[in-house]
Amino acid sequence: MKNILVTGGAGFIGSHIAFTLLEKGYSVWALDNFSTGKLENLNGFKGEVIEDDLSSVSVIRKFLHNYSIDAILHQAAIPSVKKSVDDPHVNVGNNINSTLNMLEAARVYGKIKRIVVASSSSVYGDSETLPKVESMPVLPLSPYALSKYFTERIALQYGHFYNIPTAALRYFNVFGPRQDPNSPYSAVIVKFIKRLLKDEAIHIYGDGEQTRDFTYIDDVVKANIMVMESSVKEGFFNIACERRISLNDLIKEIFTIAGKKVEVIYDAPRPGDVLHSLASIKKATDQFDFKPEITLEEGLLKTYEYLKSV
Repeated sequence: MKNILVTGGAGFIGSHIAFTLLEKGYSVWALDNFSTGKLENLNGFKGEVIEDDLSSVSVIRKFLHNYSIDAILHQAAIPSVKKSVDDPHVNVGNNINSTLNMLEAARVYGKIKRIVVASSSSVYGDSETLPKVESMPVLPLSPYALSKYFTERIALQYGHFYNIPTAALRYFNVFGPRQDPNSPYSAVIVKFIKRLLKDEAIHIYGDGEQTRDFTYIDDVVKANIMVMESSVKEGFFNIACERRISLNDLIKEIFTIAGKKVEVIYDAPRPGDVLHSLASIKKATDQFDFKPEITLEEGLLKTYEYLKSV
């Protein structure tokens, strides 16, 4: 594989993937309609930036053909539980239709050697079973979670029926530099840090005892490239740090890094939010040797230093 298309390439995760692929010697096309992605995320990017969306099968197929694309890393989506609850038609429709159009274009093009799609830990819903393993039942609680479950299932079906090696990665609470703290789609870590830097109160939905398995962006990028380069034929895989922390303890860690505190305000829980999250990554480790390299503390420090500098 030489030529790689990253959909959602100007987004938080997509832009990190695109830069790392270039560093590894691939030719990279970052496709984004800039509805949530930002051109500034691609400052200094030496690959090709394509401003377009995934609304037309024929246009995508022509693009794949013109640039002899070998693999697709599909990150494009509207990534918000809250947004999906507020406006399910737009959120679910966009996520599902863009994925279907990408897959159908790849099928007609006929030369794709690997597809990797971004899924989400939210597909597991609020099961009390921890850690989450890929063999357990899923119960999406929000329209967003349902759209990500559909994304991974239809991608794996296309891969199976049309002989395209396909993997879906279930991300657990990704955070890191270039994640927009002002976006309603962003994870709590960047929001907490940015409010702390501005000496503003931090808001938590619920009592703060909900737990998350936070994953630093570099490990998510590594997982995408590792499975792309692997011999895995098909499957869905948890991508996480295998450690959970409550939001209350997370705030204490951030206060320690910053050397200061602000007020913490507890608001009503949000509908669709999952209470507890912890992953097993044994399947990803066994099948393509994925292991996280960045601890939560290291990731928090890197993110804090970045946000302090921008």
